[in-house]
Amino acid sequence: MHTRKVSVIGLGYVGLPVAVAFGRHQQVVAFDISEGRINLLKQGIDLTKETTIDELKSTELLYTNQPDDLKMADFHIVAVPTPIDNANQPDLTPLKKVSTMLGGVIKRGDIVVYESTVYPGVTEEFCMPILEEFSGLKGGIDFFVGYSPERINPGDKNHTFTKIKKVVSGQTTEILDIVASVYESVVEAGVYRASSIKVAEAAKVIENTQRDINIAFVNELALIFNKMGISIHEVLQAASTKWNFLPFEPGLVGGHCIGVDPYYLTYKAQQLGFHPEVILSGRRINDSMGKYIAEFTIKEMIKKDMPIRNNTVGILGVTFKQDCPDVRNTKVIDIVNELKSYHITPIVYDPIADKEATYHEYGVELVDIDEIMRPDILIAAVAHSCFKEASFQQQISQTKMIIDIKNIFDKASNIIKI
Repeated sequence: MHTRKVSVIGLGYVGLPVAVAFGRHQQVVAFDISEGRINLLKQGIDLTKETTIDELKSTELLYTNQPDDLKMADFHIVAVPTPIDNANQPDLTPLKKVSTMLGGVIKRGDIVVYESTVYPGVTEEFCMPILEEFSGLKGGIDFFVGYSPERINPGDKNHTFTKIKKVVSGQTTEILDIVASVYESVVEAGVYRASSIKVAEAAKVIENTQRDINIAFVNELALIFNKMGISIHEVLQAASTKWNFLPFEPGLVGGHCIGVDPYYLTYKAQQLGFHPEVILSGRRINDSMGKYIAEFTIKEMIKKDMPIRNNTVGILGVTFKQDCPDVRNTKVIDIVNELKSYHITPIVYDPIADKEATYHEYGVELVDIDEIMRPDILIAAVAHSCFKEASFQQQISQTKMIIDIKNIFDKASNIIKI
């Protein structure tokens, strides 16, 4: 059993479940820079819906946005975002800021474990020098770093933090033992000890890159079969009868992982003089799907002699995945913007999405259910469970045309599947 005092920095989709898991066994310093987020969590409110009020009440979490409180801990878990910029380049600003902050509070013997997705080398070559600069301590001697990639799947209530095997790594064999022991104390599925920090970083970045490429392949098949008048969903259903066929579905690829992580890997590869082809071609296909769906919708409207200019198109769902309120890097916005370029007014209905975040990030005001019933055309962009309910499908059954991206509606004369 470990004797470390844990802190978790960043209480979002990744950090909060981690803090809750440790908080069931010991007091955890739960840090976030957002005072609003801290205040809500103190009231038992988690806007990410990854935890419940009962789960929060059953833990011993010291919520804080004061860096000095982190001095109480000696095992710091960093779970901050690692986004990309407008040029699809890694944006390490959050990691730089959190490492600078931690550099001001860590002490001799402390261990800092990063969970944020990065390319191989970031922990030791980017983060550790910042910690050294602002602490005045020497990494690998006075303090130590480790890496344990997050595997949180937002909205998934089965594959949760404690039930997913945890990859762990550390600067030295002794530090790896400590990192493994700390995570083993809460992760029921156990840990996998990577041979180095870089191996652990690389393992994480290829997990989502692999999914991205597979989805890109299925998306490309959807485009091909659509031209042939064949349903990609029926093709996949038939092919899945083979025991080793991989069950990937076509659709929009957004979010803070699958749509982002491949760019971290390709960035590092290009720095080394290697120009990836398969990875980037997959990204191009997936990034183009929003535009394709909007153009497909317009073509179908033309076929049915529906007016284009100044018409209204309803969109069901805006989050990056089903049954999750997260709208970060959602590709549904690509459909919205493309429709606007044709002087179409898109309206969006999503009872799951974070309304404030949707407006703040994209300037999109979500409409209520009554308003989404008015347009003649709907695009089913996200497969929320509520959209699959018979009562909801009955409500929109009289809509003239429904473009079904996620295969959530039964066949009907007004249903057009992509």
